[in-house]
Amino acid sequence: MKSVFITFDQAFFERIMALLDRQGCRGFSYWQQVQGRGSKTGEPHYGSHAWPSMCSAIITVVDDAKVDPLLDALHRIDEETQQLGLRAFVWNIEKTI
Repeated sequence: MKSVFITFDQAFFERIMALLDRQGCRGFSYWQQVQGRGSKTGEPHYGSHAWPSMCSAIITVVDDAKVDPLLDALHRIDEETQQLGLRAFVWNIEKTI
């Protein structure tokens, strides 16, 4: 199993939720307001008067076979509006309860 941690501009929320449903990623944890900035490009997301946008984050744990289709779909969303910002990171899950 793998965990996929997704950070994204709040404007992507409904698309990300619909994608998780289509991909069969039922379980997840969601953080509504996350601040940050990209490592190379994109606008900062600080929720301030100068940088008013905010990010959100979702972590989901999925079977290995679901990782690549999920990442491919997320990459397509990011390519459409790169300036908004969307990133995904994958970690191995060693054990669960």
